[in-house]
Order: sequence, then C-alpha cells, then structure tokens
Amino acid sequence: MIRTTIEKICAYEGQIVTLSGWLYNKRSSGKIIFLQIRDGSGFIQGVVVKKEVSEAVFEACKNLPQESSFHVTGMVQRDERSALGYELLVREVEVVCRAEEGYPISLKEHGTDFLMDYRHLWMRTPRQHAILRIRDEINLGLREFFHEAGFVLVEPPIITPASCEGTTELFEIDYFGENAYLSQTGQLYAEAAAMAFGKVYSFGPTFRAEKSKTRKHLNEFWMIEPEMAFVDFEGNLKVQEEMVSYVIKRVLQQRRRELELLGRDVTALEKIEPPFPRITYTEAVEMLKNAGFEFEWGDDFGAPHETHIADQYEKPVFITHFPTSMKAFYMQPDPMNPEVILGADLIAPEGYGEIIGGSQRIHDLELLLEKLRAENLPEEVYQWYIELRKFGSVPHSGFGLGLERTVAWICGIDHIRQTIPFARTLNRVYP
Repeated sequence: MIRTTIEKICAYEGQIVTLSGWLYNKRSSGKIIFLQIRDGSGFIQGVVVKKEVSEAVFEACKNLPQESSFHVTGMVQRDERSALGYELLVREVEVVCRAEEGYPISLKEHGTDFLMDYRHLWMRTPRQHAILRIRDEINLGLREFFHEAGFVLVEPPIITPASCEGTTELFEIDYFGENAYLSQTGQLYAEAAAMAFGKVYSFGPTFRAEKSKTRKHLNEFWMIEPEMAFVDFEGNLKVQEEMVSYVIKRVLQQRRRELELLGRDVTALEKIEPPFPRITYTEAVEMLKNAGFEFEWGDDFGAPHETHIADQYEKPVFITHFPTSMKAFYMQPDPMNPEVILGADLIAPEGYGEIIGGSQRIHDLELLLEKLRAENLPEEVYQWYIELRKFGSVPHSGFGLGLERTVAWICGIDHIRQTIPFARTLNRVYP
C-alpha cells in the first residue's frame, strides 16, 4: 500500500494509493458519487462508481456528513479539468470519525463576522487554506534568506520593562508587582545580539494596544527584525529589496497554484526585483500637494497618501529621510541634514501600504543620551541599551517587516485578518 498526500499525488499516476483526510464536500449523480477530499496539503476529487466498489463502500460514501475523517484508497488518474490535474478513482473507504450533522460553515455565502467566529473551521476552506499555505511559504522563505546570508536567529523577550517608542500603545501587565509590557518590537534586544554575532534577526509576535479598526491593523502580529553591525543606511536598503524579491520569487515558484486559486495577478508580482525606486519624504510631500492633497511637511502619511505614492510605481517604493521629529529616538539623523533621519519606509504596490520600516541606528553615546532625555525616557530602564554604546559601538542598521501585511499584499486579499490563523483585533479575542 502506498500512502501519500494530495500535494505529492502526481508522482503516482496509474497506481493505487491511500490518502488520509476529510470530506470537504460531495455531490451525487445517482450511481456516481463525487467526493471533495482535503488532507491539509491540498484538495482532490474522489470518484466513487457504484459498480466498481462494494455496496458497503458506496453506502458509506453516500451517507457521510461533511468534514468526516477517513482513509481513502483508489487509483490516481489524470483529469485535465481539475486544477490539480488528477483525481482519485475510489476503491475503499475507512471512516475514522463520522462528523455530526449540521456543520456550521455550509457552502453558501456567510458574512465575515460569522466566519471569524468559526475561524477554527473556516481555515479548512480552499481559499483560507491557500492564504495560510502562502503565509507558511513566506515564513520559510524569510528564514532561509537570512540563514543563507549568514544571519543568526535570536529570540528577544515578549515581556519587557520598557518601550521602544513610548508606552501609549502597549499592553501593560503586572509582573510580580512591577509594571511591564508585552513587546511591540524585539529591535533593541536584536541590536544587542548584533554586537555579539554581527548579523542577527528575530521573528516573533508583537503587540500593540492600538484602537484601530482598519483593514491593515492587528493588535497581535508577527514581525521579522534583522539588525546588522557595520551596515549603513544604503546597505540596509539593499538587504531589504533583496529579501523581498527573494521571498516573492520563492512564492511564485512554490505556491503558484494557491495564488491562482486566490485570483492573484501574478504578472504584478513577477515585476518585483531590485532595485526599488526611492523618493525622499520631502519629494513625497510635493507629489501629494501636486495631486491636490492637503498635506504639510511634518504630517504623517495615511492610507490614501501611501496609495497615491505607490500607484506611481510598479514595484515597492522606499520613502526615505523622514523628519527626525516623526520617528523613534534610536534613529540616526542624517549628518548632512539633522532634521531628517537615515531611515525609510517601504510601501507596497496596489494600496497595501507600509510593509517595512527601518533605519540606521544611533551609535554615538552622547547623541543617544540626548535623544532619550529629549523624550523624557528613563535612563535607568534603558541602561543596558546605553551600555551597548559604551563598549565597542559601531554603525549599525536594521528594519522590521510586518508578516501579515506582506502576506496580504502577495496574496492580493482585502483584509489583514485573513492572513493569520487566529486574528486579534480591537473587538476580537475569540476563538
């Protein structure tokens, strides 16, 4: 007996194989039953012909409720009408668990709030399954990119005593009588690790208590955050565009079928390769004004502004040299113009907004202390971070990529809540 998965079934054309999975759907035309089988790796049609199976097998298939689990044995045959290219001519069925009747997610249309309440079941459907398989591929591609480039993975703490960017958007917790926070970034800890290993990255959950209801925001999300010693602003941008291009190429190679299922225009993704266009913040302000937007130097970009800027390009675009007053205390001012920072946001095409924020970091001790004091941040809490500038400080840079926004862009989907297995938003903490 050959046991395999749907994803690998093309290697067994004309052979008898056994799949283990679930009944996604079925239909019947009298003496033939068509089973839509899923096994976690994909979906395939199983054809049950009454005269070619025992009566017990035919009756079992006929009466099996949606989402029952089973082992299915049959012959693999080519089917050009199928998106997979193959179907299974069923010979035997062994039921593992007969599902209850009344599966909540029928094949009719449902509202998104209803489906989010049943997220634990919704992810079984082909579209949601495809999104999360692409997320997995992006996740793996990011890790492989950094591993191949000589980066070391480090895991910063989730519980922290201080914030990188103020505490107004942090989840505060009681840590045995002391105030602590769920981390909004692992960056500061990654900087410390970069001084030990040269090039590092962290990849983990981050938390922001931002009361936002937009399609681009989650309160718990995942970020990949590299930090690199002896890398300046220019080198930082180069790593970012190489990383994004690497991941997209991988998804196009490994998950094209899932992209097609989602209706994604892959020609737009095929254009993504270095170098990416760049404009300064000041140039972006002028672009917006010329397009009729009411926008002044020092204002922050909203979604309409980012979309307009991105629409001028086919690739992601770097917006560089933001006003120093807009950005976090650790970002290096431009020596040629200290009113702006040596940093950039990467804006994805097609209205998906910022997916990366990064900068060269301040490496000078006195300048870092000046910035901390200007923002009234407690030096005692940041003492360990200050000490990095006392003992072998070097120019260094880093950035953070939001995984869910990247998944949304690559998949071409409308709302970020579908890009993570279980979304945490302003009004949702269940399931």
